[in-house]
This record gives sequence, structure tokens and C-alpha cells, in this order.
Amino acid sequence: MESIHEKAQVLIDALPYIRTFHGKTFVIKFGGGALDGGGEESLSFAQDLVLLQHIGIRPVVVHGGGPQISSLMGRLGMAFEFVNGIRVTGSDAMEVVEMVLTGRINREIVTMVHRHGGRAVGISGRDAGFLVGTRKVHDGRDLGHVGEIVSVNPEILDLLDRHRYIPIVAPVGVTSEGEALNINADEAAAVIAGALKAEKLIMMTNTRGVLDDKGELLGSLDREEILSLIGRGVIAGGMVPKMQGCLRALAEGVGKVHVIDGRIAHALLLEIFTPEGVGTEIVRGGGE
Repeated sequence: MESIHEKAQVLIDALPYIRTFHGKTFVIKFGGGALDGGGEESLSFAQDLVLLQHIGIRPVVVHGGGPQISSLMGRLGMAFEFVNGIRVTGSDAMEVVEMVLTGRINREIVTMVHRHGGRAVGISGRDAGFLVGTRKVHDGRDLGHVGEIVSVNPEILDLLDRHRYIPIVAPVGVTSEGEALNINADEAAAVIAGALKAEKLIMMTNTRGVLDDKGELLGSLDREEILSLIGRGVIAGGMVPKMQGCLRALAEGVGKVHVIDGRIAHALLLEIFTPEGVGTEIVRGGGE
């Protein structure tokens, strides 16, 4: 009997969060690596999305796919190169990027959501001019079809929301001339969240969150603390552009950003509906 009461208390404890977030938009970045093998991470992620949708939260998913792109390029005998963590994307590589992101991973996530009773539609930045960008140049070097977003047209997201579909976004953009662009998924999620003035941007990663110099999880950070950690080299490598994207999202009106461990079953629910959460929350500053 006690366990039944405990289950009821879990629901009661979640009620204030459900009230607060009803009707709000959450942009969630989901790493493509979690899909390999169709493991517990991808199963619980799909279940969490369906629950969020049914209680009135509006999730928008942006997914990655780097490991799958590298794997397919390797099987095809194609060499690949990274510059400062960015994949150099020639025309042939861009074909593989689109094949993997829009043709495989996007459809897998849509299918998982439908299997668990949700409604989802897969789109890319090409659809309805959703993500328009330009080619990115790094230190004077042409990176091929690597892009950065110039404008976001949320009309297609509004259309899907009115009909209660969860948008699953592949981070492929397009230039004004119609050329495909490979957009970093963290950047795409941050820019989309800012354009939508989302209540939350949730970055699901393969780490516990943001760690201090002793490897301990930092529960909450603001802009000044993040800049200090970057300056001291505590935040380094691939976490730096992720944090820059988080700060950009906050500056553009996102309520809060969360960096959580996507390897934890039901990490989304634990972060959103419990006071302690499971990762790092990032706020504008001054305890906002």
C-alpha cells in the first residue's frame, strides 16, 4: 500500500510544474548517438516526448547524427576531416549528411514517437524555408557546405503545433540560392529556441552536465560563471560551442537552458518535474 501512495505523491509533486509549463514550448536537442542500437535512451526519450505532448507542453526536437554520418562515410570509403570540431562537408559528403539525417535518423525518431502513441512529423531546414543560412568560413578556410543560420521561419512549426504534431527537425539548412547546408545540431537547437522564445532549451548530451575542475556536476550556472569557466579552461573542447549556443539562446529570450545526460532513462522528466533535476541549468545571471 505504501508504494501506491508513493506513486500518487510523485504525480502530486509534478502538478505545479505541469501547471507552470502547460502551453509552453520546449526545444530539445537529442544526440544521434543515443539512437544506435535502439537502446533504453531512445525508448525512454520517445515516451517522455509523448507524455510532454499529452500534458500540454509543446516539444520541438532537433537531432544530431555525427556518429552515423562518420560510420556511413567510412563504409563508403570516403575520407572525412574535422576542423575545430566542424566536419568539412564537400558535395559528396553533403549527400551523405542529408541521407543520414533526413532519410534515416529523422524517420527513426518519428517512428518511435508514433509507436508510443504520439504524433510527430519529420522536417528539415529545407522545408518551407525553415532554416536559411550561408556557408561558414573558419579562419579563412572554406568548409564546404557547412552552414550557419541567418534566419528562421517558424511558420511550419506553427502549422504543426495547431494540429498537435511534434516537429522532429533534421539540422540541414538551405541558402537563398537553394544550396543544402550542414548545420551543427547544437547551433540549430539554440537558434530555433531563440526564434520561438522557448520556455526551455534542453541539451541532451553524453555527459552528466557541466562539470567543475574536480569533475563534480555543477547544478546551476549563469552567464558570468560560464565565461569564467571557459576562460580558466575548465569548460573546453566541444563543450565550448555548446555553452556559446546556450548563452545565445538565453540572450534571445529563452527562459532557461538545461544540459542533461541523455544516457539516463527518462532524463527529460527527471530534469523538468523534480526540484533537484539531473543536470546543469543555465540562467541569464543574478539567480534569474
